[in-house]
Amino acid sequence: MSNGPAKLALFPLTSELNDGGHLCVGGCDVISLAHEFGTPLYLFDEYTIRHKCREFKSEFSRYFSDASILYASKAFLNKALARIIKEEGLGLDVVSGGELYIARAVDFPMDKVYFHGNNKTPQELEMALEWNIGRVVVDNFYEIDLLNRLTKERGIQQDVLLRLTPGVDPHTHQHTTTGTLDSKFGFPISTGQAGEAVRQVMSSSNLNLRGLAFHLGSPIFEAQPYELAAEIVLRFAREMEGKYSFSASELDIGGGFAVQYTREKEAPDIAHYAQTISKRVNELLSELKLGRLQLIAETGRAIVAQAGVALYTAGAIKDIPDVRKYVCVDGGMNDNVRPPLYGAKYEALVANRASEEEDELVTIAGKLCESGDVLVRDVKLPSVTSGDIIAIPVCGAYSLSMASNYNAIPRPAIAMAREGKALLIRQRESYQNLVALDT
Repeated sequence: MSNGPAKLALFPLTSELNDGGHLCVGGCDVISLAHEFGTPLYLFDEYTIRHKCREFKSEFSRYFSDASILYASKAFLNKALARIIKEEGLGLDVVSGGELYIARAVDFPMDKVYFHGNNKTPQELEMALEWNIGRVVVDNFYEIDLLNRLTKERGIQQDVLLRLTPGVDPHTHQHTTTGTLDSKFGFPISTGQAGEAVRQVMSSSNLNLRGLAFHLGSPIFEAQPYELAAEIVLRFAREMEGKYSFSASELDIGGGFAVQYTREKEAPDIAHYAQTISKRVNELLSELKLGRLQLIAETGRAIVAQAGVALYTAGAIKDIPDVRKYVCVDGGMNDNVRPPLYGAKYEALVANRASEEEDELVTIAGKLCESGDVLVRDVKLPSVTSGDIIAIPVCGAYSLSMASNYNAIPRPAIAMAREGKALLIRQRESYQNLVALDT
């Protein structure tokens, strides 16, 4: 085996090239897997997922005496992944009844589940209460009234956090910014609505306010926005302690930690986020004379993004002289909408000829009936021929969770690799699946 090109650094931690120049992940030749399971195929490396879970836990615990890590389900969740998160001792951040149902399906400890979302339905909240969810992260006044009524009907108390909008710009894409004043999420601090929310929850008969939460957006390449938001929220907590005798025992700083998608744009390592944020929170707790609290971080992308690789088969190749050369693959924006939606950028590799010199500039396009269906624009690869297997790294987060059946294309199969073996963790959809619910 060989380490291969520098571009391999973006792939899962177990990635290497075999003697035939094939990309291998988790000890598995991805070309063999593409032939066995077909393409498009999303391949996860179990070692990388577990390593990232442990790294987050160890780094935040190193710098903060009481730290807890939640996996943000929206990045991607199915039963196999939920079991790994459970085994690694992380909590779970869910935002829908569906994500909650998946957690329940693997007997995930419900006391470690936090339910987020700006419009939880009565049915979803009833599910959460029936299954004794750990925390409901309350997002608006409607939810305060609704949740208090539902808990009163059941004769129970429910622990909650309040999600606040601190008015901090995290310097990311406008579609993934959530902590600014003009957001559908949370109670704004600057308008006085956050203070009123504290008052209402404190006076609610069946709600127990445990702490405060914020989420700034994603991906965030700097620690400074977290420091600023933590200061705003903790100063607010100090004010609420004096005004309503509210003593926060939890501070949820959200997630959004960046990962490296391209060779040009590096992301801070986990230790940098953990040390910088924890140091500032500890300073503020001392300065404001607040009691000790639990620091909660929610991370999805930073755990599963690098662990996932998308595998496609090259088909039609269109060369427009002096303009562009398109390599068309058998997937596209139906399984990875991030490039047309956010302008997300990726690298790529010809997985069956990964050791060859990359000297041809191409654009990798999908097969969907949209001109914007482009996965990777202007990437250097060896001269691609029809039938080559194209591997795109850092596809473990959001690609699959936002996948669709646009153009009635079945969603791809998903496999998990570990120590030389790979198993399907989700079957490829069939055409029959596409019409199964039609009446």
